[in-house]
Amino acid sequence: MRTGRENFMQLAIQSWRPVYEPQFTFGLKVSKWTLHQIAMLSACGPQLTNSPTVIVMVGLPARGKTYISKKLTRYLNWIGVPTKVFNVGEYRREAVKHYSSYDFFRPDNEEGMNVRKQCALAALRDVKLYLSAEGGQIAVFDATNTTRERRGMVLNFAKENGFKVFFIESVCNDPSVVATNVMEVKLSSPDYRDCNSTDAMEDFMKRINCYQASYQPLDPDNYDRDVSLIKVIDVGRRFLVNRVQDHIQSRIVYYLMNIHVQPRTIYLCRHGESEFNLKGKIGGDSGLSNRGKKFAIALNKFVEEQNLKDLKIWTSQLKRTIQTAEALKLPYEQWKALNEIDAGVCEEMTYEEIKEKHPEEFALRDQDKYYYRYPSGESYQDLVQRLEPVIMELERQENVLVICHQAAMRCLLAYFLDKSAAEMPYLKCPLHTVLKLTPVAYGCRVESICLNVEAVNTHRDQTEEAKKGPNPLMRRNSVTPLASPEPTKKPRINSFDEHVASSSAVLPVCMPQEVPTQLPGQPLLGKSCLRTVYHFLKVFSLLIFPRT
Repeated sequence: MRTGRENFMQLAIQSWRPVYEPQFTFGLKVSKWTLHQIAMLSACGPQLTNSPTVIVMVGLPARGKTYISKKLTRYLNWIGVPTKVFNVGEYRREAVKHYSSYDFFRPDNEEGMNVRKQCALAALRDVKLYLSAEGGQIAVFDATNTTRERRGMVLNFAKENGFKVFFIESVCNDPSVVATNVMEVKLSSPDYRDCNSTDAMEDFMKRINCYQASYQPLDPDNYDRDVSLIKVIDVGRRFLVNRVQDHIQSRIVYYLMNIHVQPRTIYLCRHGESEFNLKGKIGGDSGLSNRGKKFAIALNKFVEEQNLKDLKIWTSQLKRTIQTAEALKLPYEQWKALNEIDAGVCEEMTYEEIKEKHPEEFALRDQDKYYYRYPSGESYQDLVQRLEPVIMELERQENVLVICHQAAMRCLLAYFLDKSAAEMPYLKCPLHTVLKLTPVAYGCRVESICLNVEAVNTHRDQTEEAKKGPNPLMRRNSVTPLASPEPTKKPRINSFDEHVASSSAVLPVCMPQEVPTQLPGQPLLGKSCLRTVYHFLKVFSLLIFPRT
């Protein structure tokens, strides 16, 4: 005799369909609204976990949307997620060569409304091309998107193309912050190239009023409760997060909650010249040379001259950075994450010794320096992952001096200067030189300050062979696993049966014998869907037919 639960499960399996179609209720009272929500979620949800994502900016003008877009894109590209900004304002300026006044943005200006809509559609077409054919993973749709109609258009576009959507709304109710943003950024835009600041300010404030009249903020409590979003309120004083879907969205939320716009200065420098630097050796944990000690004294004088309030000093855990910081006679923190790149079997060797003892490794590293990993060591890509917590903390801080090493400094500098993975390993970070970084509106200003203490040159230029691109015959274990430079990756669904066979013995409860492992005429993806449905029904039946 079958129990009620077994009959329920058997009927459910026999009633399985490849599309959503409620076949059984068993006396349960399920509202039409609930069924509608389930159907919409199953229809709108992308089929693959790692589907491309469209980040949709929302907010009135001068609320920092473009600032967030550019900064977030810089971070995502730095951690290895191909991302690009599509600013609708640039499409509008391309379509309308000469900006006349705020009248173009009036809601009763039908011609202007039509031009703006066509520009948005053109940007979305480029978004589709980037995510579908150019290897992009995230596209940032940078526009006001202040109405539900416009956001609905973007949602339909994403649904048709199988993209995820994540909204970022920037809300600012502080008039002084808005005025500062207009003065620092908007008045220097191409729209006001030939206009004095007073007239430009007046025109832009009227432009904001045009959007204000039809502004419909995101409403996560009612209308937008099923939408993935974050509201950034008053430049990060408060946040509201709703329905984060996946890992990358959670990283975006975490990043946005760490950045700020307060004035600050970040100083990057390497340790003083070390004994191993003099010998041409890489890695190791040697102390400072005599010239390195002179640099430490010069650095102390430089820091005193800067007269910085509440300066924080960070070093690695290696001897040469600690000795450099000791001369400053100020408190400092040690970060293991700031240690030099691990050269593995090549530690404490010169480049000539590496070329002689490990000629293949020497050649492989020159072919693709960013992805190459030393045997038993690290790659630059590994180093970026290790330094991500440092970047997060730097974004939270004000004035910081970071005393680190050549490879670590290159990674940090690449983040602030928006350099690509190919450029990163060849950024020049000479000894006994301080780089002063000052964040500005859409980037970072860099000043190089030499402290006039001689030191050896440890920089190696990119070879002509490396400029041609990575060698396709590159040893696989020299590349970080699961993060290869291949632009696209296909899902391996053909290995599903082997995975089921290997896991069924370990998880007999989840994969009982009576469940068919193959349906005639159904694709492998259908089997995956069937098992997902089965797991849902397994739990659901326990609620209906409790054990006796």
